Amino acid sequence: MTLPLAEYLTHCLRVTVMYGEKLATDIPAEDFAHIPFPGMNHPAFCLGHLSLYPNELLRLLGREQLIVDKGGFLAVFRSGMQCVEQDGRYPPKHEIVDYYVERHDVLCDAIADVGDDLGDLMRGSPHSPFKRWFPTIGAALVYYLNNHHMQHLGQLSAWRRVMGLLPLKWGEPDGS
Repeated sequence: MTLPLAEYLTHCLRVTVMYGEKLATDIPAEDFAHIPFPGMNHPAFCLGHLSLYPNELLRLLGREQLIVDKGGFLAVFRSGMQCVEQDGRYPPKHEIVDYYVERHDVLCDAIADVGDDLGDLMRGSPHSPFKRWFPTIGAALVYYLNNHHMQHLGQLSAWRRVMGLLPLKWGEPDGS
C-alpha cells in the first residue's frame, strides 16, 4: 500500500515534534534559557525559533486563516536573533513548548488537507526568503519540516549533554 505524500510528511513531522517535546520534558524550567557554553543555543531559543515556522509554512500553503502569532515570540526567536542568557526576554518553558506543539499540530492538519495536490506543492515559492533556496513550495516545506527542524533539535540534544542530562532512549518499547 502506498501512503499519500501528505501522510509521509505529517507522520514524520509528528515524530519529530514528539522528539522535540521529549528533549524538553526533563529540563528544569529555570535552566530552559541557560547558556552553559558560549555560542550555544539554549532550549528556549531552539523550540521558540522552531515554533515560528509553522506560520510561515501555513502562509506558503495559502492557509493564512490558521496563523496565530504568539505575542513577543517573533521579536526574540526570529531568524538572525542572537540567543542570550535569560534576562527576562524569553517566555516561560511551558509557553514555548505548548506553542511549539500546537503550531505544528495545526500545520500537520493543514498539510493533510493539501493531500497529494502536487499542483499546490509544485507552485513557485511566493516570497524571497524561501524563493532564493527553494524554487517550489514543496521543496521549502520538506526542508523546514525535516532538515531545519532536526538541525535545531540537534542543538538541543547537544545542550542536554553539556548540561549533564542523559540522552533520550529513543525508540524504546515504552515509547521514550
